[in-house]
Amino acid sequence: MSGPGKKYLLILLGLAVLVGVFLAVELRKPPTADAAATPAGAPAEPAAAPALPAGPVLNDAAIREKVIAYVRERFGMPSTVTVTADAFKPSAHADFEESVVHTDNGKNKSDNSVLVTKDQKWLVVGKLVPVKSDPKAELIASLREQFKIPATTNISASDFRPSAYPRLLASTVSIVNPNKPPETQDFYLTSDRQALVVGGIFNLTENLRKTALKTIDTVNQARLGPANAPVTIVEYADLQCPSCARMHDLLENDIMKKYPGHVRVIFKEFPLASIHEWTLMGSIANQCVYQINPSLYSPFRSLLYKNQMGINAGNARELMLTYGEQLGIDRLRLAGCIDSKASLPRVEANFLEGKKIGVQSTPTLFINGQMMVGLPQAEEIHKRVDEALRTGK
Repeated sequence: MSGPGKKYLLILLGLAVLVGVFLAVELRKPPTADAAATPAGAPAEPAAAPALPAGPVLNDAAIREKVIAYVRERFGMPSTVTVTADAFKPSAHADFEESVVHTDNGKNKSDNSVLVTKDQKWLVVGKLVPVKSDPKAELIASLREQFKIPATTNISASDFRPSAYPRLLASTVSIVNPNKPPETQDFYLTSDRQALVVGGIFNLTENLRKTALKTIDTVNQARLGPANAPVTIVEYADLQCPSCARMHDLLENDIMKKYPGHVRVIFKEFPLASIHEWTLMGSIANQCVYQINPSLYSPFRSLLYKNQMGINAGNARELMLTYGEQLGIDRLRLAGCIDSKASLPRVEANFLEGKKIGVQSTPTLFINGQMMVGLPQAEEIHKRVDEALRTGK
């Protein structure tokens, strides 16, 4: 995916899985803590939930500005995208107030329903669906209708269980498409079982930049530029993503040349293996090259991007070995690493790290901890880098 020319609806909701665009790599995932901790037959609803505490009193203009700032930062929207929000008003449930966030990049406009809890801590990008009698069945029906999911796609939902969010119960929805691995997403129900919360939930009080800087591992990672550069650009990319190929060229041939000694680029693997046939093998191969000779990681990555359109599932392994040989890498050593998936733990770590800090599409950059999504103009990246050099953050 690329932005900013794309609509932001799916990015905001984090629900691309539900329309058949799978953004997860086929990783070995343990059961979620909630699922593992909830035995069969456990009560679906916790003891009476306390009322939401009142948050700091913000007038409507202030809470709108808070939501706009959060949305812009959380989803890496460049300054060229206009973000506005309607006045908040009472919603269908007493715990929430609702509004609509509008985004406009000059080409595409998007209107997204949002909710804020009364304590002004939690933002829901999505909507409330009143419950009539059967929350699970109505959740599935709502998802089918909202995201035009065909009958050939199987959807199931677990029993509702206590969640990490106050006064909300969680159900794990599983989506199964033919010939694709199943995907899961949690959705929520108010504890009084009166309304479904269909959307993504975000902590408005979180310091996103601090979380990113604390989470991103910069040690023993593939990079260009000096280790002590004042500006760090971390890129999460998929090797089959055309926009990622253009971003790689931009980073190598524009950013690194414009800011010699002042910028380091750290590369992270974010393979969208459910929609791209050879990207996982490419990520494994790229990390194998890093393990064999770190200085050849970026040249190998460049070869994959330059030949992206000619690589397919049938010839990927052979071409990767050939590209490695062209760079002076021992063919047998690279083949052994690829075939044994010896570097898969590094790929998994990159991917899970990205998911933890909100990466949902590729390419996604973090410039000194500030997110930028998609393929912006070079000038937009220059502006961010110049600001980081000027302010030191």
